[in-house]
Amino acid sequence: MTATATFTVSGMTCGHCVASVEEEVSEIPGVTDVEVELESGRLVVVSSDPVDPAAVRAAVDEAGYTLTSGA
Repeated sequence: MTATATFTVSGMTCGHCVASVEEEVSEIPGVTDVEVELESGRLVVVSSDPVDPAAVRAAVDEAGYTLTSGA
């Protein structure tokens, strides 16, 4: 079984920003796929179990950006 959660991230301006968010979020236990869209700030997290929004917020914060919705 997989779970998908969608969030919005603000502050990203380039491909490096996207890569930073993807790297941090992919380190959350159980996460199997991460997709970030630069233009919209859309962050899609696929995981083996429902992901904890607080963990996603912490990962996005660690990358240097702000989670603005979904958590």
